[in-house]
Amino acid sequence: MIYTTLRWIAGIALHWFYGDIRVVGREKIPRDVPLLIAVNHPNALVDSLIVGWLMPRRVVMTAKATLLGNPFIAALFKVLGVVPLRRVSDELHTKGGSPANPARNSGAFKEMLHVLASNGAVLIFPEGTSHSNKELAPLKSGLARIALQAKEDAHIGAVQIVPIGLLFENKATPGSIVGVRVGDPIEMDRWTATSDASALTAELTRRLRAVAEDSELPGETRKKSASHSVVKTAAIRMAAWWGRLTHQLPIKLARRWALDMSTNPDEPAMFTIVIGLGLVLATYAIHFTVVDVLTHSFWIALAYLGALIMGAHWAAFEPHLKR
Repeated sequence: MIYTTLRWIAGIALHWFYGDIRVVGREKIPRDVPLLIAVNHPNALVDSLIVGWLMPRRVVMTAKATLLGNPFIAALFKVLGVVPLRRVSDELHTKGGSPANPARNSGAFKEMLHVLASNGAVLIFPEGTSHSNKELAPLKSGLARIALQAKEDAHIGAVQIVPIGLLFENKATPGSIVGVRVGDPIEMDRWTATSDASALTAELTRRLRAVAEDSELPGETRKKSASHSVVKTAAIRMAAWWGRLTHQLPIKLARRWALDMSTNPDEPAMFTIVIGLGLVLATYAIHFTVVDVLTHSFWIALAYLGALIMGAHWAAFEPHLKR
């Protein structure tokens, strides 16, 4: 329930900053098998939000362990079940250049194998770090080793690795476009290079590069949508208009403050989401209090709050109903 709610909030919040998120190849995402999701990493924490929002199933995310130094992020990771991974560079930094412990991620690997054994999905950024280069950085071997362990040591069948490429028109510009391309999955049951993590990493590199290094954003695709009655269509449009009207000011302020605060291109979208959530919740509290005082009715104020939330939903998603 918590994950579903946060995923819904993430979808709305992403559309506060970006004008559109275009997905190509969504039908290639396996639904009922143990899944490793390999994604390029051009936009820090925003990348996790995008993938978590578009996936049709719950995703266990991974993140660098250094983020646990922030108490808020550490608490959020605990609620969401995020698996922290320790990079070699982090180990060298914290230990003053001493050799990294080769077993530093053994506990994390066990957690991910447990998720796969339960037919779950795990998100991993195999580049290991976020960057702004158009070219894919050399992939780490961790994802390949997990996939091989799942197949050969844990005897987990039907594991697949799905590559997903993220492409931003301009990740630091409000209203810009995000492209998502889903590649052809690697089916581990058919993988024959036994115990060869380097060969599997090379194959994953080839497939991820095919969807992550595309120079053009996906076009605006349209498909037939379920027909809505005139009344329902009008109601949705009215709700979307109401949502834009009531959320326009806090989101504009959030964008402005985020741009002023940002020191690199990775920050504007994430800051907008975080600041926007705070401002929107504050305006909700003000709206609720004013309506409660004016009507002397908690239930009317609660219904009004529900209308605000519904407006936020349709303001984000109404433009995409015919997509």
